[in-house]
Amino acid sequence: MDFLEKLKSFDIPTCLRVCAGTDGSVTFLLEIMTRHPTAVKTEYQHVIPADERMAQIFGVAVGADINDRAVTLTSHDVPFVYARSLSPLEKMPEGVRCDMMKADIPIGRILRDHNIETRRDFESIDLIGHEPLFDASAVLSRSYRIVHNNGVLMWINERFPVDSRWCL
Repeated sequence: MDFLEKLKSFDIPTCLRVCAGTDGSVTFLLEIMTRHPTAVKTEYQHVIPADERMAQIFGVAVGADINDRAVTLTSHDVPFVYARSLSPLEKMPEGVRCDMMKADIPIGRILRDHNIETRRDFESIDLIGHEPLFDASAVLSRSYRIVHNNGVLMWINERFPVDSRWCL
């Protein structure tokens, strides 16, 4: 089943379906839906060496520097998304690399501020019932690649709690 058909099959709130199905900025959509600014809290960020899987995804050598970052997106003090991103430092335009290394700036805003044209290629989407997140018992997980100049600039996994917070 392809990404869209799988997403349509899930019994989840419409606002969550929209956020999980967008090929644009989730941060921007959250601000529209909640009518409040979206805050980005960096949970961790460090540079790690690329393993074989990362090297294959990004087209870099095993051991290349990969920025590994996890953030929580909140609106009006309510957490909506936990996101982990991996990005090869050698493939990032200089300004993007500098902003990515700063804490608490959403990826969509960084790309927009630097006029970086990208597309998002969806990889997977799954409804997980046994992984609690932000006090919800079910989680919607999606992974995708941000492609720039025909190369993978970032790999992202976003996790959304499945509960009434999405009934906006």
